[in-house]
Amino acid sequence: MSTTRHTALDAVAALRERVGEVVAPGDAAWDEARQAWNLAVDQRPVAVAYPRDAGEVAGALAAARHHGLRVAPQGTGHNAPPLGDLGDAVLLRTDRMRDVLIDPLARIARVGAGVLWEEVTAPAGEHGLIALHGSSPNVGVVGYSLGGGIGWLARSHGLATNSVTAIEIVTAAGEMVRTDAEREPDLFWAMRGGGGDYGIVTAMEFRLYPLRTAYAGWFIWPWERSREVLTAWAEWTAGVPEEMTSVGRILQIPDAPFAPEPLRGRNIVAVEVAYTGDDERVGIELVRPFRDLAPEMDTVASMPAPDMVRLHQDPEPPMPGVGGHVMIDRVTPEAMREFVGLTGPGSGSPFISSEMRHLGGAAGRPAPGAGALSHLDGEGALFVIGVPMDAGDHAMLTGAVKAVEAGMSRFGHGRLYRNFVEERAAADSFHARAALERLRAVRRRFDPATTIQTNHPIDV
Repeated sequence: MSTTRHTALDAVAALRERVGEVVAPGDAAWDEARQAWNLAVDQRPVAVAYPRDAGEVAGALAAARHHGLRVAPQGTGHNAPPLGDLGDAVLLRTDRMRDVLIDPLARIARVGAGVLWEEVTAPAGEHGLIALHGSSPNVGVVGYSLGGGIGWLARSHGLATNSVTAIEIVTAAGEMVRTDAEREPDLFWAMRGGGGDYGIVTAMEFRLYPLRTAYAGWFIWPWERSREVLTAWAEWTAGVPEEMTSVGRILQIPDAPFAPEPLRGRNIVAVEVAYTGDDERVGIELVRPFRDLAPEMDTVASMPAPDMVRLHQDPEPPMPGVGGHVMIDRVTPEAMREFVGLTGPGSGSPFISSEMRHLGGAAGRPAPGAGALSHLDGEGALFVIGVPMDAGDHAMLTGAVKAVEAGMSRFGHGRLYRNFVEERAAADSFHARAALERLRAVRRRFDPATTIQTNHPIDV
């Protein structure tokens, strides 16, 4: 038996002494345990641990440190590609930490590290409250929030990370820490938008906001009208209030079970809208220009606010994906004409979805008391994704992603939004120099040996 194999077996045995549920290579549940949401990623850690509480997280860290291993915390694995090689790491899945507590008087939610957004929106909605959730119901709250968080209320309420009020972590040394604006303020600052390099989150608290209904939905046209529709959308975004968030989107929808039945197997252009102001009549007037463009489908109507968690219609079952991202300074007609040329009719685009999210507003302004990511400088967040069926598809999609990023980069200043970047990127892609130096100092204090393995790591 090789020394490496012996060390791995010893590490698994040590993990099992400290964590109630551990899956190792050869176990029946191995392939399921190591699977990320993105099925294009082949994760092969030394073992997979499922801690149930902070004590078991500390135990997993202790066992890993003793055997010279790193620990990679993971919720759903939506942004798994940048995590890299896990050959010397324990994959720590947070699935078993799923407690949700809603305090309707304080308007605060407390969630365990493995909680998904749909597990927050429903109970908060019972009290007429909403979180600054993302666009997919099965994205994890913690990973989303550590990276920034942009959803349907970002223009009116800012990045989700700056509504976080407290974080409980286990440091690389095994210390349990609760951090907020008064306790360990540098750590609290770093974890709000600076990623998860400073400790393994076990619980998080964040503000909720009053909202019972939204005026929201989709306008849909044949994709042959992509240039017309998205140019008109770009012009329209310049005059909308911050309570209106929208997405311009081109979709090539496969004939697959996860696709909505009316659109299955079709190519379309769509504008998604969500108006969260007090007067629905304002929302009705704001979207009138799209109704004047005679969409073939119009689903925009009043809806319960919790239903917005599924408004974007992201696929929910795990699937393979290759994605790309650019931030642009302004959503202009010129930028959208280029976008259509790269992803629309006649482009040869292989992407199932190509979208531009309109940001700005509160998401584009420095927030008082903010963390490491106060705001996003760009007004538009581009994201494209394709589904590879084999290695050839993966290479082809990677090339197509690079082409779109190169074509659209002239409209932006270069800084990116961490949660949309599907390959490992340098930390200065997300943070200015002063913020990055402060992040490095926090990591040197809390994890100088880089025991914790994350996507887009902050180097020491």
